[in-house]
Amino acid sequence: MNIAVHAVFTVVMVRTVRRDAERLSQPNVVFREVLIMIIAAAILMLAHLIEVWIWSLFYRLLGVTPDSSADFDFAFINYTTLGYGRLVPEAPWQVLGPMTAMNGVLLFGWSTAVLFQVLAVSARRFGIRY
Repeated sequence: MNIAVHAVFTVVMVRTVRRDAERLSQPNVVFREVLIMIIAAAILMLAHLIEVWIWSLFYRLLGVTPDSSADFDFAFINYTTLGYGRLVPEAPWQVLGPMTAMNGVLLFGWSTAVLFQVLAVSARRFGIRY
């Protein structure tokens, strides 16, 4: 599910960036680059929050944490590969922590690649060389 969410948000982000890059005026190229990167990063961050929420729903359905009110917190900790702190999953579900972390690493890498591509494409469009 998270890969599908990330794919949809990536497509939306790329289309939004293309549209906004074409609408913005030419004279203020630096402002345009900054605005495009802010829009792209904000859309991808929203995707990551939704993906954490999906993991937390999955945790709640399975009863992964001793206290279901901490599912979102626990999902966020795992997704960002921060590691266990005060929360530890119930014994039969301990493998879900590393699986969530693996998913988070994959999707963070995907986001990084997409942000780099957005920067490169918009820079070429505006004639900027890095």
